[in-house]
Amino acid sequence: MNAVDGLRARVSKDQFEAPQKPSREEAEAAVRTLIAWAGDNPAREGLIDTPGRVVRAYEEFFEGYNEDPYKELTRTFEEVEGYNDMVMLRDISVESHCEHHMVAILGKAHVAYVPTNKVVGISKLARVIEIYAKRLQTQETMTAQIAETITSALKPAGVAILIEAKHQCMTTRGIKKPDVATITTQFTGVFRDDPRMEARFMQMIRS
Repeated sequence: MNAVDGLRARVSKDQFEAPQKPSREEAEAAVRTLIAWAGDNPAREGLIDTPGRVVRAYEEFFEGYNEDPYKELTRTFEEVEGYNDMVMLRDISVESHCEHHMVAILGKAHVAYVPTNKVVGISKLARVIEIYAKRLQTQETMTAQIAETITSALKPAGVAILIEAKHQCMTTRGIKKPDVATITTQFTGVFRDDPRMEARFMQMIRS
């Protein structure tokens, strides 16, 4: 078993062994049920096409279930002229959905790694973040998944990630605190073991 397969095996089975996917017709019927439960008439003119629109929107919101984040990191480059310092992407938009209430999580991600003998196209790091975001998530789990995937695929000297996001399950319902942001971090390797590297990462975010 290689490292990628090992990582996949450690991820909970419900991520990869979902129940049989309902048909589009069943999904649209479920939306009509929710509309009726909310107190409206799913057959009225303004709502007649809403179930189809919602299902198409869900295909976009949760397209990460159909993508493999590991494949995004398989094409690497070894001609880096000895570069061995931090590679960082800052201010990557994150649009996810809370797995508890299925409402939006909106924010930014900042990610860095220190390559050993290979680098990856920078857009691929953003794609890994997007794939995990396009699933039902908790922010804590998503942060750990991204860091572990980069670590497993690239074998860098270290990975650092910080996600700052607002959760509509908190800002628009329940306690209704619109200005509260949740911050999660994960540090591995040199970012975990060397306080100077962690400080550089945080300073580059602020700058």
